[in-house]
Parts: sequence; structure tokens; C-alpha cells
Amino acid sequence: MNRSQIDSLIAAARSVHGEFSLGRFSAGSCAAAVLSDGGQVFTGICIDLACGIGFCAEHSAIAEMLKSRQTRIVAAVAVAGDAIIPPCGRCRELMIQVDPQNHDTGIILSPERVVVLSDLLPESWLS
Repeated sequence: MNRSQIDSLIAAARSVHGEFSLGRFSAGSCAAAVLSDGGQVFTGICIDLACGIGFCAEHSAIAEMLKSRQTRIVAAVAVAGDAIIPPCGRCRELMIQVDPQNHDTGIILSPERVVVLSDLLPESWLS
């Protein structure tokens, strides 16, 4: 990925970021963008609910991608406020389970640092 692609993906995530109230709960405190191998960008936001029934922004973005029947993720990024944050373990597992080729997905940790998903899942149980 070049710097322009990285910046575009970060901007896409930031464009849907923004926490809002769901009454006692909230959504949008974290946002994500994924770039499919078809060249499309899909975005999502987190939903913060009680009892573990909410979900992460990456899950939302990947669900959008799957609706287009695409599974291969070239790159992914998540933002919370001004920070770029790494995917949690559940999100890492989701990426690898929707397509085994996603072990090469570029995970943007900063505009200057991209690592591959397999580096974040060094001892995959799927091997």
C-alpha cells in the first residue's frame, strides 16, 4: 500500500466516526474501513451495548463487504477519536475466518506503519 491509499482508508474510517447516544448506550465511538481486493472501501461503526451483544466497527465494515459477496481484505484500519487503534482479537479472528487469504491483510497501525494480519496472529489455530 502506498501513502495515498493509507491516508484514504484512514479518512474513510474517520468520515463515519462520531459517538452518538442510543439512550443508555452508544454507537460510533470507534469506526473502521476495509479495502477489498475488488478495490471497494467498506466502512462500519461499533455498537456499544450491554451483555456483549454489541459489536466492533470492523465487524460492521466486514458485514458490509460480505453483502457484496467479497471476502478478501487488502487493508483495514480502525479509529477512535484521533487515534488509530489495532483490531481486537475477535476482529483479527473474524478477518482470518472470512477468508484464509486474509493472513496477508495490511493492518494500518499508523500512517507510517502497516503490519500484516499474520503478525498479529502468530500462532493461528487454523494452520
